[in-house]
Amino acid sequence: MAPLWPRRLLLPAVLGLGGRRRGRAAALGPPGSGSGSAARPCSGGGGGVLRHLLLKLRATGPLTVAEYMREALTNPGQGYYTRRGGVGGDFVTAPEVSQLPGEVSARRHGPASRGRGGLRPRLRAAPGPCQLVGLWCLSEWMAAGRPAAMQLVELGPGTGALTDDILRVFKQLASLLSKCDVSIHLVEVSPKLSETQAQMLTGGKVQSNSEDEAAYMKGISKTGIPIYWYRGIQDVPQGYSFYLAHEFLDALPIHKFQRTEKGWREVLVDIDPEAPDQLRFVLSPSSTPATENFIQPEETRDHVEVCPEAGVLIQRLASRIEKDGGAALIADYGHDGTKTDTFRGFRNHKLHNVLKAPGTADLTADVDFSYLRKMAQGKIATLGPIKQREFLKNMGVDLRMQVLLQNSRDSATREQLLHSYDMLMNPKKMGDRFHFFALLPHHRLTPPHKEHNLQSKSPLPPVAGFGELLLK
Repeated sequence: MAPLWPRRLLLPAVLGLGGRRRGRAAALGPPGSGSGSAARPCSGGGGGVLRHLLLKLRATGPLTVAEYMREALTNPGQGYYTRRGGVGGDFVTAPEVSQLPGEVSARRHGPASRGRGGLRPRLRAAPGPCQLVGLWCLSEWMAAGRPAAMQLVELGPGTGALTDDILRVFKQLASLLSKCDVSIHLVEVSPKLSETQAQMLTGGKVQSNSEDEAAYMKGISKTGIPIYWYRGIQDVPQGYSFYLAHEFLDALPIHKFQRTEKGWREVLVDIDPEAPDQLRFVLSPSSTPATENFIQPEETRDHVEVCPEAGVLIQRLASRIEKDGGAALIADYGHDGTKTDTFRGFRNHKLHNVLKAPGTADLTADVDFSYLRKMAQGKIATLGPIKQREFLKNMGVDLRMQVLLQNSRDSATREQLLHSYDMLMNPKKMGDRFHFFALLPHHRLTPPHKEHNLQSKSPLPPVAGFGELLLK
C-alpha cells in the first residue's frame, strides 16, 4: 500500500454521491472479516482532526466513510499525509523496500530472436522486480510494432524509485530504443514529493513552468530523457503511453455498504452517544444516493466496498488507450470481487483501528479489480488480476535471483536477497495479496479479421507477466 494520498491523483468526486442523511442511524456491529475496521467505539486522541470531525458531525450528521477518509488523510491542517508532506511511513512500499538489489542485467547478448514487431533482445538474466515493470513496457511496445514515440506515465510516483528503475532498464537497452522518442510524465500534486522525485531522477536539475502550461515542472533525467510533472492526468498529453499505478488506488476514499433485511444500507461514521469524544460506525436509516448508484443488482456479498474515484480513473485510462494505444499496468493489494471488509489502518507498521485517533494512521482498502473491469465498459481489454508471485515468476524473477545469489560474495548480501525475495514471493506476505492488472487495446489480444492477418503464421505474443516471458 503506497502511503501517499496527497501525491495521488486527486480525481473529482463522483456527482457528490453518498451525501449525509439526517435521522436516527442504526449502530453497526463488527463487520465480518475483522480486518481492522471493527465498529466498536474508539477513543479519540486524534487531536485537531478529531475535534474538527466532532464539530462537523454535530452540525451535519453522520459522514460517509469516503468523507471520513478524506478528512483523516488530507485535512489541510492535521491530515495524516498533509502533516507529512505527502509521505506516510507507517506501511512499507514495494519499490523502496522490497526490490531485489543489484544492477540490471537485461542487455543485448548474442544473436537476437525475431518475433512480432522485429528483433527481441536476448536477456542474460531478468532484472529486479521494479525493473521488470520497465521490461514489461518494452515488451508491449515491441508487440505493438515499436511506435516512434512512447510516453511513460506514472500516477503517484512517490520518491521516484519505480521510474528510476525503469529508466535504468531503458539505458541498458538504449540501442533498442534508439529510434523511439521516449518521455516521462509524472502525475504528482505534492510539492515536497515532486522535489524528492526531481532529485532522484534529474539530480535536482529542473525548472518551473508558467501557470498557463500543462506541466508545472520539467527536467532531463540523468540518462537524457525529458521528464514532466503534472497535477492531474487530464493535463498529460494524448499519445501512445504506458500508464503505471503502483500502490496508488488503495488509499483512494471508499464507500462501504451492508446488506440488511430492509435492503442495502450505507455504512457511516458518527459520534458514539455514550462517549461524546469517540466515533463509531452506523448504518444509514434508508438508502443513500451512493447505495442506488454503486451496488450492482447481481451482487451476492453482504458487505461491499466501492471506490468511485478509482472507477473514474479507469474510465479515463480506457478512453486514452482506446484512442491512442498503449497500456496500463496496475499493481496493488486487492481481490476480484470476493472480499468484503478490507478497510484498515496502519500506525507504526502495525494494524490500527480506523476510527481511533484520526489523522495519526494510514488508512487503506483493498482494490476491487472486478469493479475496475466493469468501469472499463468494454472499451478496452483487461487481464488479471494475477498474483504478484505468478507475475514476477512469469517475468523471470527466479532466474534473476539465481544470478544475484551466485554473484554474492558475503553472507549479509545473500541474507538481504533472500529476505527481499521472501517478502515479494511468499504467499503469506506480498506474494498472494499483491496483484497485477492490465488494460490493453482489444487488438492486442484479438487481431483484426483481415485477409492478410488470417494468412499470417505469426501468432500474437503473450502479454509479459500474464504469460511466461521467454528468456534466453
